[in-house]
Amino acid sequence: MTTSLLLSTERKLTIMANTSDVKSLLDAGVHFGHLTRKWDPNMAPYIYMERNGIHIINLYKTAAKLDEATQALRKIAASGRKVLFVATKKQAKDIVAQYASEANMPYITERWPGGMLTNFVTIRKAVKKMATVDRMKKDGRYETLSKKERLQVDRMRAKLEKNLGSITDMTRMPAALFIVDTVREHIAVKEALKLGIPIFAMADTNSNPRVIDFVIPSNDDASKSIEIIVKAATDSIIAGTEDRKSEKNAEDQLKAKEKEEKEAAKAEAKAQKEEAKKAKATVKDEEE
Repeated sequence: MTTSLLLSTERKLTIMANTSDVKSLLDAGVHFGHLTRKWDPNMAPYIYMERNGIHIINLYKTAAKLDEATQALRKIAASGRKVLFVATKKQAKDIVAQYASEANMPYITERWPGGMLTNFVTIRKAVKKMATVDRMKKDGRYETLSKKERLQVDRMRAKLEKNLGSITDMTRMPAALFIVDTVREHIAVKEALKLGIPIFAMADTNSNPRVIDFVIPSNDDASKSIEIIVKAATDSIIAGTEDRKSEKNAEDQLKAKEKEEKEAAKAEAKAQKEEAKKAKATVKDEEE
């Protein structure tokens, strides 16, 4: 698939994307879909053509949809809410863990724990067990346990850490999910749909885009493709977090200024009151 072949689609699109962005997506192999026999017909609007039995994704539409998704993610981050990243496939795990951590967002890269969203209270209880073990080790209670009991506690802690370690700070439901491969993560998709939680997702040609709120048509199997999309998503989240900090700083400065003005007004009023009192005393002395 040559660059010129993909560039020829530019005239056919109503929403045009930046050519350099499309070139980056092309270099990362984002345009390679699945075998044509494995496609989902609902992905037809995002497919440019078929080549050697493989569907080719229209990268101009990918770029436009990615831009739409990143803007929405930035707004979520600016509001102070969390986006839960989900990717349990081998080629995506490390990439998602790295970028989600940099953006200070929770992520699931091992196994999606059934009821993660629909039974969030139970999941939080499991997370609290981890905290309890940590407290036991700090206050000395851990040392009072027998060798067998310590081994059991350590195994339980390790298992919970592996499955839930990245969501220990997620004290409330996420504002949205970012999923790599909705076909593989169908349980996560089902739970999010049930609770009305927005879904951002990389959708390959075998995916059903109708269940995704912010679909990003892209190759969800190649590590380079996954990295370029996930990085764009987390960069927008980091930008949103910075927006929130800037807004908070501006609000703090405004409050500080208002406080100063209020205190200055009080001081001035007090001074005027004292001046009036002195003037009144002077007049009284003169009268006497």
